[in-house]
Amino acid sequence: MMTKGRILYIEDNLESRILIRRVLEAEGYTVIEAENGLEGLNLAVTESPDLILMDINLPDIDGYECTARLREINSFRHVPIVALTANALSGDREKALDAGCDDYISKPVDIDRLPAQIAYHLNGGSG
Repeated sequence: MMTKGRILYIEDNLESRILIRRVLEAEGYTVIEAENGLEGLNLAVTESPDLILMDINLPDIDGYECTARLREINSFRHVPIVALTANALSGDREKALDAGCDDYISKPVDIDRLPAQIAYHLNGGSG
């Protein structure tokens, strides 16, 4: 079966990684996992994902910093980065977008909507 795309999920919570991986693999995506920001940066460079799901509250460098560092690398200027976080405070969405994220999805994630949200960004933000 051909994969729909490679998704890097940077998330320190194991249960969240398992849930999202199951949902996305069932939709035909290949999921690469990192449990902290520095591992995520390394895997992004070595695995060349088509899209990155970024938790904001990471144990080493936070998702904002990780996103900003990725955006400094030419090959990641146009890779969609979607913040996936429990931060639902006013201003968090703007902070994620300012850091370079293309979208912001609040936890708990609506797993029925997630595949369509991923497909939207993989199709260049259309359809």
